[in-house]
Amino acid sequence: MPVSLEYEAALWDSGARVVVGIDEVGRGALAGPVSVGVVALERCDDWPVGLADSKLLSPKRREAMNAVLADYGLARAVGHASPQEIDDVGIVAALRLAGNRALATIAAVGVTVDAILLDGKHDWLTPPADDLFAADAGQDDVSLGTADEAPLPPVTMVIKGDNLCASIAAGSVIAKVERDALMAQAHVRHPEFGWDGNKGYGAEGHLNAIRTHGATDEHRRSWKLPERDL
Repeated sequence: MPVSLEYEAALWDSGARVVVGIDEVGRGALAGPVSVGVVALERCDDWPVGLADSKLLSPKRREAMNAVLADYGLARAVGHASPQEIDDVGIVAALRLAGNRALATIAAVGVTVDAILLDGKHDWLTPPADDLFAADAGQDDVSLGTADEAPLPPVTMVIKGDNLCASIAAGSVIAKVERDALMAQAHVRHPEFGWDGNKGYGAEGHLNAIRTHGATDEHRRSWKLPERDL
């Protein structure tokens, strides 16, 4: 099913001026960051030809679409949380941290977000009322890249939103391209793990390399990784 602006239009019709689509990449990987892409749109009625969930695009088409998306919408950004941060606070809080960083980036260029469309069925972006991590993050410094000057806008979950919403699909593409580039850089430092191909996910070659060489600082050490062969 091709993407559309149906969900975005419903929010615009309800009074929102700027709607942001958000998607994450790397949640299930064993190595590398988790990355969150955000794309902010004012009311419009078109989107780049061929825009789709990043998983449905070849690497070449993703790169081409990413270049086109540089001029689409009001603003766009990708936030990351490192493997160490994932180990320290858990994957859900790390997703929220990466999302806050991306939102802070577009806020820094003067874009005020009125509503958010988030891919999936679980809202990992809105902090629970008793979330001590979120309270701490709001007070942190530039090294965390979080912002606490405004409450989070209303979040609408869209199951399979990266297949349905143009803004979410755009977020998935920019996040995937940027994270893939980071994994290619990490591959240069640790070529034995094949990250230029598997992007840090649990491919058999990656698992075997962990057994042979052990985990690196790029790995999520709190996750269930294969034991190193002795």
